[in-house]
Amino acid sequence: MKKLFVILAILFIGILVAGCTSTPPAPVVTPAPTAVPTTAAPPMKTIVETAVADGRFTTLVAAVQAAKLDGALSGPGPFTVFAPTDDAFKNLPPGTVASLLKQPEGQLKQILLYHVVDGKVMAADVVKLTSAKTLQGSNVNITVTNGVVKINDATVVITDIQTKNGVIHVIDKVLLPPK
Repeated sequence: MKKLFVILAILFIGILVAGCTSTPPAPVVTPAPTAVPTTAAPPMKTIVETAVADGRFTTLVAAVQAAKLDGALSGPGPFTVFAPTDDAFKNLPPGTVASLLKQPEGQLKQILLYHVVDGKVMAADVVKLTSAKTLQGSNVNITVTNGVVKINDATVVITDIQTKNGVIHVIDKVLLPPK
């Protein structure tokens, strides 16, 4: 029995020694959080900057600059611009744009102001109107037929291009104020 007691004692001591001399578990290391890149929207551009960047409004931008309206349309606004594309200007009689550019602060300025409405009027609001007063002083007529919006006889082809100081609606014709 003494032998059994000695064997059990040796086993017990061996287990204790093994438990005390085992390597401790490795510490848990949590990785440092990684920064998630933010996809913040770039700052909005003004009406003029947006028109320049777009590329479809080179004639309009040149006319606005010649008439010295680029400063006003880059100001705080808000404005709504019915912007004719370069193709819309090409539909004017030959020589019209060149003739207007000769005296940009006369008739050209009046034509350009006829494309601008004070305030930010989004498409959802435009369709509820029958007319809008322009910065030129005259009203444009607004009609909606089968979902097609017309400003006088120009069709709105793209809506709600939001800018820092208003909104642009693209039209397919140049608007001419009443005489």
